[in-house]
Amino acid sequence: MPRALVTGATSGIGRAIALALHAAGHRVIATGRNPAALEELAAQGLTPLALDLSDPDGLPPALAKALAGEEVEILVNNAGMVTAPGNFCTMAEADIHRMVATNLTQALLVTHAVAPGMQARGRGHVFFTGSVAAHTPYPNMAVYAATKAALGAFAQSLRLDLSASGVRVTEIVAGRVESPLYKDVLTAGARAAMYAGQTAVQPEDVAAMVLAVLNLPAHVDVARFDILPTRQPVTPQVPAAEKSK
Repeated sequence: MPRALVTGATSGIGRAIALALHAAGHRVIATGRNPAALEELAAQGLTPLALDLSDPDGLPPALAKALAGEEVEILVNNAGMVTAPGNFCTMAEADIHRMVATNLTQALLVTHAVAPGMQARGRGHVFFTGSVAAHTPYPNMAVYAATKAALGAFAQSLRLDLSASGVRVTEIVAGRVESPLYKDVLTAGARAAMYAGQTAVQPEDVAAMVLAVLNLPAHVDVARFDILPTRQPVTPQVPAAEKSK
């Protein structure tokens, strides 16, 4: 089975996708920052790689080394982060740089390291974990939305660059997914309110869609799929983080 690379694989959507690919027989390189979570993935047979994708200056040397000699045929650019939701005008400049680097710059750099090999071999599939925030206005999430919108535009243009070679590109547009994304920036109460009623999409739901797209005939490319809670008729709101007193 082909080699897969999943970034941001230690929790949430990335972990679910990495495990689903492994269960389907793929050899998976799983990257992330959580040592304990990486150890758990290793115990299940995945290849762990400790990696912090928040550097805007270049591809991490550890990743470049891990990719040397590898023919990655499935790339899931999932690594992402969000800072405490709030008004853009009060946002720290360092948080702007960190979010752009993690959500956008490194996704481009990782793809730049992997896609040429796919193009030369005439096969492969690149996924990007996007967000509905890229396609509809959200308060308190301006920079996050900007990074996901840019990622979506890149994904669709990259698809055209690679289509003649037979390489497929898919943008995952996720609605409200119950994941640890807001674990460090919102209170437990705020997170519980976001996911009340058990109506949120689960990470395993997204992973199932990824496998479904992968298993389509090679002549079919799903350029983008939106996966939303059935009971989400309107744009969900992300509350601003509470100010420390």
